[in-house]
Amino acid sequence: MQTKLHIKKGDTVVVIAGNYKGQQGKVLEVIREKTRAIVEGVNMVKKHTKPNAENPQGGIVEKEAPIHLSNLMHVDPKNGGKTRIGRKLGSNGKLVRYSKKSGEEIK
Repeated sequence: MQTKLHIKKGDTVVVIAGNYKGQQGKVLEVIREKTRAIVEGVNMVKKHTKPNAENPQGGIVEKEAPIHLSNLMHVDPKNGGKTRIGRKLGSNGKLVRYSKKSGEEIK
């Protein structure tokens, strides 16, 4: 059984540790097996590619590499700072995620 993750695809997060500390971005993909996420514009690496149908020239492509979830924190929807996430029952009877700092729901 897999554990619940505090970060989902589409969330806005900030990096709290590492070379990209302080940078914000949108989560493009979450890799559950490795507890990592790919964040837009963060942890960029250069990948050398052979010529193929999509890239007939080949060459060096810059792309995002996965970053561990422990190095990411949610951005508060109200004031834009870092915040932790909680879960509570919403008005519709389902669990919703909310910001512990401002109490606002995270969509």
